[in-house]
Amino acid sequence: MSNPSTAMNLEHHHHHQDPEAYTNNNNNNGAVQFDSRKALDDDGRPKRTGTWLTGSAHIITAVIGSGVLSLAWAIAQLGWVAGPVVLMAFSFITFFTSTLLADAYRSPDPVTGHRNYTYMDAVRAHLGGRKVQLCGLAQYGNLVGITVGYTITASISIVAVKRSNCFHKEGHGADKCHVSNTPYMAIFGCIQLVLSQIPNFHKLSWLSILAAVMSFAYSIIGLGLSVATVAGGDRKGVRTTLTGVTVGVEVTAAQKVWRTFQAIGDIAFAYAYSTILIEIQDTLRSSPPENKEMKRASLAGITTTTVFYVLCGCVGYAAFGNNAPGNFLTGFGFYEPFWLIDIANICIAIHLVGAYQVFCQPIFSFVESNCQKKWPENKFITREHPITVPFIGAFYVNLFRLVWRSAYVVVTVVLAMIFPFFNDFLGLIGAASFWPLTVYFPIEMYIARAKIPKFSITWTWLKILSWTCLVVSLFAAVGSVEGLIQSVKTYQPFKSGE
Repeated sequence: MSNPSTAMNLEHHHHHQDPEAYTNNNNNNGAVQFDSRKALDDDGRPKRTGTWLTGSAHIITAVIGSGVLSLAWAIAQLGWVAGPVVLMAFSFITFFTSTLLADAYRSPDPVTGHRNYTYMDAVRAHLGGRKVQLCGLAQYGNLVGITVGYTITASISIVAVKRSNCFHKEGHGADKCHVSNTPYMAIFGCIQLVLSQIPNFHKLSWLSILAAVMSFAYSIIGLGLSVATVAGGDRKGVRTTLTGVTVGVEVTAAQKVWRTFQAIGDIAFAYAYSTILIEIQDTLRSSPPENKEMKRASLAGITTTTVFYVLCGCVGYAAFGNNAPGNFLTGFGFYEPFWLIDIANICIAIHLVGAYQVFCQPIFSFVESNCQKKWPENKFITREHPITVPFIGAFYVNLFRLVWRSAYVVVTVVLAMIFPFFNDFLGLIGAASFWPLTVYFPIEMYIARAKIPKFSITWTWLKILSWTCLVVSLFAAVGSVEGLIQSVKTYQPFKSGE
C-alpha cells in the first residue's frame, strides 16, 4: 500500500502542469507508454496505482460514515425482526447493484472498452439522452447534501466532547452544558479550505486510509460501550420489542408510521456509496481488470460495513431500547467513561474531515473540467502557478480553483449553520438519491449493455427490484420531510442546539 491512488479523476489538472509528459495513445491495445517523465495509461492519462485494498478503504470511508451512528435509533423504530432484515436487504441490494455498476466502468466491453471516468460518463455511454442530466442532478445534488451533512455532524461531535466533559464535571442534569455548534462548523470549514486546495487527490490516499481507521475506531468504541451497558444489567426503563417503539406507549400511530419510513431512509443512506463508485474505480490500476478488482473491493467494503452495522445497530438497541438516541455517541446515551466518549467523537470528527474530501472531490472535478472545456483560453481558469513549499516541493496554485473551491466550502458551512437537522436531513438525501443512483441507473445500464429482451424473466425481476426500491425511497422521503417539518416548527437559526 505504498502509494495507493485515491482519487476522484483529477488528472485533468496535470494537463496544465506537465504537458510534455503526454503522448496520447489512442490505440486501445492496453500498451502502456513510458516517456522520460511519467508512465501513462492506455488513454494517455497518468498511470493509476490503486488496488482492491485501497478501493475498499475508500468504500469504508464513504460508507461507515455518520450512517452508523443513527442505526440504533433506526432499529428501535423497526424492532428486532424488521430492523436486521431491512439492514441485510439493503446490503444485498447495494452489493448486487454495485457489481452491475462496476461493469459499466468500461464500455462497450467491461474489460477492454474505453474508460468512463465518472458516473455521468457511464450513463452517457450506456443510456444517453435526458438520463445523463438526471444522473448529474441526483449525483451532484447528493454530494452537496452529504458535504453539508458532514459539516453538521462533525460539529455535533466536537460539541459532544465539550458537553460530555461538562456533564462529567457538573453532573448529568446540568443545564449549563449547552454549547453552540456554530464556531465548530467554522473551524471544520477552515480545515476543509486548506485540504480542498490540494489538486491531485491521489497524493491524499493517506487521508482515506486514516478516515477508514477512524471509522473503525469510533464504531468499535460505540459497540464496546453498548456491550458494557447491556452486560452491566442496571438498565431501568430500557425495553426492546420485536416490533420496535410501541404505539400508544412511546409514540402515536402516526409517529410510528413516519418514523418507520424515516428509519428505512436512514438505513438506505447508510449504504449509499454508488454516487462515487465509478470515481473510486477510476483509481484502480488496469490489470487485473478494474471491474474484477472493484467487485472484490465492494464485497470487502460492504461485508465489513454490514457486520459493523448489524453489531452497532442491534447492540445499540439492546443497550438503549426504544429510547435509543438519534446519534448514539452524541445523543448522550452514554455518559461514562467520559474520556472514551471524547476519543470516539474526536475520531468521528477526523473521519468526517477525510470523508468530506472524498465526497466533494467529484464536484470540484466536474466543475473544473467543464469550465476548462468551455473557456480553454482563459488564463484565470487554466494557468497553474508553481509555488515551492518546504518539505513538499512544487505546489501548483490555480486562481480559479482557489476561488471556486473556497467559495464551495464557505457555502456548505453556511448552509450547515442555517439547517442543523441531522437525522431528517440525511434521511431525505439518502431517500432522494438511493433509488436513482444505487438501483435505477445500474439496472438500466445492465439491461442496455446485456441487451436483455423486454418481458423476459431477468428483465421482469430486475424491473420489480427497481420499482420496489422506488416505493421504499418515496416512503423514506415522505418520512424525512415530515421529520423536517416537525424540526422546523421548534427551530431558531444560529442558537445553540442539542
